[in-house]
Formats: sequence, structure tokens, C-alpha cells
Amino acid sequence: MGRKEQYSRVDKYEKRRKNTRAITILSLTGTILIVVLIVTWIFVGYDNQGEEPNMAKSNQQNEQQDPSIRKSKQKEAGSEDENERIDADETGLELEDFNETLVKEPVESSDLNVIEAYTANWKPVGTIQEGPHTTQFDKSSQDWKEMTEALLLATDLSEENMIIHWLGRGGEQEAIGTVSSKDHSEMYRVYLSWVDEEGWQPTKVEVLKEVIIP
Repeated sequence: MGRKEQYSRVDKYEKRRKNTRAITILSLTGTILIVVLIVTWIFVGYDNQGEEPNMAKSNQQNEQQDPSIRKSKQKEAGSEDENERIDADETGLELEDFNETLVKEPVESSDLNVIEAYTANWKPVGTIQEGPHTTQFDKSSQDWKEMTEALLLATDLSEENMIIHWLGRGGEQEAIGTVSSKDHSEMYRVYLSWVDEEGWQPTKVEVLKEVIIP
């Protein structure tokens, strides 16, 4: 074997060994870079997840340290509670008015057609009429509509089940109505009185044996 051949083999061996070392170093470097990237990604993810709780905690600490912020929050909460109490009070008043017990007081009657007569704590039915009032008995008038509401209130009949047999003048700013159920099982004579800006108010009811039109 000549020296040139021997040197050639040595050179090849050295080159191969250097190449192997370079590949190993590159592989290690790449692995290290991948590990670093993975670790960085994991820590960044944890930081982002913890950002909102940290901000909430920071806001809470600021509220505790700053009395003005705490007072503002308390004031807003107090306003909401006060509004809820006002709404509840108003609703309670409405329910109280709606559920007000009707108290009847019997009165005597000399009419032989009257089974019983009574007054009660009825209220005016309300009106949209303004100014000086002149009673109108025209069926298309606002008076007729409001007097009908007062008759329904006093007799507790439904509008679908009430027949108005007669409705006319009973005096100055007063009216009298004779009504019954459609089957005539309930018959009434109702006395109404006008209250300025409040409407027609029932003042007395007579339960009748039969309908007699004046």
C-alpha cells in the first residue's frame, strides 16, 4: 500500500468523523431550540390565562384602597335598592286599591218591588270629561258610556250579561238605571251621582223582584 493511498483513507475518515460530529451538533441544537420554544409557549399560555383574574384582583385592590370608588359603588347599589322599594310600594298601593273590600250597609225601602237595598263604599269610575258638566242620556255620549261603567261596578254584572232596561235623570247631576242579567235572574235599580272631574259614582242599589220601567 502506498503512502498516497494511506493518506487518502485517513482524510476520508477525518472528513466522515467531522461530518458526523456536525450532524450531531446540529441535531442537538435543533432539539434544544424546539424544547425552548415549547417551554416558552407553555409559560406564555399560563400568563394569558392568569391575566383576567390578575386584573380583577387589581381592580378589587383599587376599590379597597380608593374610598371614592367604593362609595360610588355603594351609591349605585343603594339607588337600585331604593328604586326596587319604590316599585314595590307602588305595586302594593295598586293591589291594595284593587283588593279593597266592598262594605255594604243595608238601607230601608218602602217600595214593595224591592227585595233589599244597600249602599257601599263605591268610588267614582273616572272620567275624561272636563269643565262644567251637563248630563247627556244619548246612548252615543260619553256620559252614557261612563254611567254604564258605574252600573257594572255597582251590580257586579259583566258587560256581556247586562241589559239596561232604563237609564234616566234622577235629579240634578244624578241618574237612575234599571238593569238585569240576560236571564232576569238578577234585577237591580242603581242610583248614580256625578262627582266633578272624577265621574259617576254609585250611591245606592236596590235588588228588585221584577223589572218595572218608569
